Amino acid sequence: MKIRYTILAGMLGLASASYAQQAELCQGAYFTEEQGKAFLDKHVPTSKVEWEARAAEIRQQIRNGMDLQSMPEKPASKPIIHSKKEMDGYTIENVAFESMPGIYVTGNLYRPTKQQKSYAAILAPHGHGENPHGRFREQTQKRCATLARMGAIVFVWDMVGQGDAGQCGHKMAKALKLQTINSIRSLDFLLSVPGVDPNRVACTGESGGGTQTFLLAALDNRVKVSVPVVMVSAYFFGGCVCESGLPIHKKGEYQTNNVEIAALTAPRPMIMISDGGDWTKNTPNVEYPFMQKIYSLYNKKDNLEAMHLADEKHDYGPSKRKAMYAFMAKHLKLDLKAVTNKDGQIDEEPAKVLEQKDLAVFDASHPRPANAIMGDEAVLKLL
Repeated sequence: MKIRYTILAGMLGLASASYAQQAELCQGAYFTEEQGKAFLDKHVPTSKVEWEARAAEIRQQIRNGMDLQSMPEKPASKPIIHSKKEMDGYTIENVAFESMPGIYVTGNLYRPTKQQKSYAAILAPHGHGENPHGRFREQTQKRCATLARMGAIVFVWDMVGQGDAGQCGHKMAKALKLQTINSIRSLDFLLSVPGVDPNRVACTGESGGGTQTFLLAALDNRVKVSVPVVMVSAYFFGGCVCESGLPIHKKGEYQTNNVEIAALTAPRPMIMISDGGDWTKNTPNVEYPFMQKIYSLYNKKDNLEAMHLADEKHDYGPSKRKAMYAFMAKHLKLDLKAVTNKDGQIDEEPAKVLEQKDLAVFDASHPRPANAIMGDEAVLKLL
């Protein structure tokens, strides 16, 4: 009986620990709208010193929550780049590189055909989307190609478990950690491209790609311009394990939300793009005013902008892209006229949408490398 009781107590202890860990997660609409606003109202800093102490605490908990206090060793292998396609004013190449030994980031590199002394660089994480997955969707291809036509070198890569990144499932328990590692290694890769100007580097993505955008900007100051789209919310914390599946928002008495995390970008240029059909519907009255207060601490309110489209839904549609293009042109010295027609409107027509097979990294002619680690269990063990 004593042995059984000991085993039972141990099982209950494990269950309790598991429950405690779950209780630290803030998933989906963790706050009500009212609670989200009240949280921000309570956490308005009174000075730059106070904010920077808070910012350091937030960054540390992001790293602790992901168990990413330091980056894993960077593999020495060379990137795989093939199947260059000449388009109208830009080129596309299929790319893979190791972010960790045996883990491959897969994506596409868009480059302008016009030669320049140096190039702005833009990371383009995508959000959740099926049929096809995000990297292959029209809205993603259009923005990458148009930014390249404006003069930037652009890299878009697969979310964990999507597209060519089929080494584990997207709902893998530590997807958030791996996705963040992949974001940082994607930045490493983009900065290694000849001609890239390290002082003109930006990141923009929508939804789950918006989460990747503000997390990367929060953790890595090499990102100079940030455009998180339809994701910065006071009450919504991200509905997927790749956004809120690890305790980056809460630990005991400590609590933050995605607005404070996005505010870690300050005072670097940022435009918040929101709409009336999702959890960013309150941005003009809740999230943006809070962010203005943070930027004011640095006397850099001009570096912060907002575009709210009250009649639109959750996407990275044409009007959202238009606002992003203008902001990128302003802060990265890109050529907006290169994509503007005679009527003064953004013309995305030359940005052609290709089939998934044309953008795929791994195929019969380019098989996945033999050292690729396959399956959730093996990937989790590596992490």
